[in-house]
Amino acid sequence: MNRRTWLLALASLPLTRVAAAPRPDAAPPTSAVSFDPVLPGRLPRFPDDQGAHPTFRTEWWYVTGWLSLPDGSPLGFQCTFFRVRTGVGEDNPSAFAPRQLILAHAAIADPGLGRLRHAQRSARVGFGRAGYATGQARVWLGDWSFEQIDARYQAKVSAEGFAYNLSLVPDGPPLLNGDAGFSTKAPDPRHASYYYSHPRLKVSGGVTLDGHRHSVTGLAWMDHEWSSEYLPEGAQGWDWIGLNLDDGGALMAFQMRKADGQALWANATLQSPDGSARTFAPDEIDFTPLREWHSPRTGTDYPVEWRLRIGSRQISLRPLMDDQELDSRRSTGTLYWEGAVRAFEGDREIGRGYLEMTGYAERIRVG
Repeated sequence: MNRRTWLLALASLPLTRVAAAPRPDAAPPTSAVSFDPVLPGRLPRFPDDQGAHPTFRTEWWYVTGWLSLPDGSPLGFQCTFFRVRTGVGEDNPSAFAPRQLILAHAAIADPGLGRLRHAQRSARVGFGRAGYATGQARVWLGDWSFEQIDARYQAKVSAEGFAYNLSLVPDGPPLLNGDAGFSTKAPDPRHASYYYSHPRLKVSGGVTLDGHRHSVTGLAWMDHEWSSEYLPEGAQGWDWIGLNLDDGGALMAFQMRKADGQALWANATLQSPDGSARTFAPDEIDFTPLREWHSPRTGTDYPVEWRLRIGSRQISLRPLMDDQELDSRRSTGTLYWEGAVRAFEGDREIGRGYLEMTGYAERIRVG
């Protein structure tokens, strides 16, 4: 699933003027376009499925993680690329036709600054400015890129006030979320995605903050997800967590949330240190908010501390810092919270990861 937030308004993208920022209130395309469906029983194929799936409506490659500066100080980072099939201009041979868009979002959670450093970009595919590869992970937008090089990934971003060039090495095979990579988002399986993760990516490289480069190491998480139907009717937004656990395991969990805050649907996958995985049903999962943070910029209230029940386990989530709000109103018109968190069982820290919360300012719109 933000990594998904660039998609929040793209279902109604003003595709007659794609050079401008998309608006959530624009009219949808008038011509019918057939997007490939997400169906159960299709097993992921590697390495082919690491690349793009351009016949589906939306797709994202999403990387988050914790980094350590040379003095031991922590940073969080996010790098997200989206591919969007617009449904416009598919019978138009012009290279200017906006058949596919690439959007990207990058952020650094810096406790020394007390808020996120973040930047965003978007462009139609073509003219060398933006594109993607099939058969292997490679997507780019200008000098930003995420790509697969031999047995590692490389993420490169350069923005005002920050930059990073990070090597990410998996320590095992992909984690297939849901039912062998078929991840439902609602009781109706029509709302589903193909979804796998690479937890426990070993990170090395450099981060530049305000012109000063720092060597960093750390641990990251990569999601790759593609779909043509995502958000179910009645969903206000979602809460998602990806955790790298200190015992060598990993946990992905999410809930689709109704306007009253109750769960519409939930799912979780827990990977054991030996690589085996268990999927949890909605009635085995609870997200309980514990503490809210009020954004002084937007007036939005976000629950930044949570108690998460997964089966018999009770896990509490605490943020690296409260202010990890991203304001993408210049592009998708959306506000959301995406940030680094620590995980605890009782008073014992058991892991670190990233928490994403959408739909707290207004209802999310996807698909």
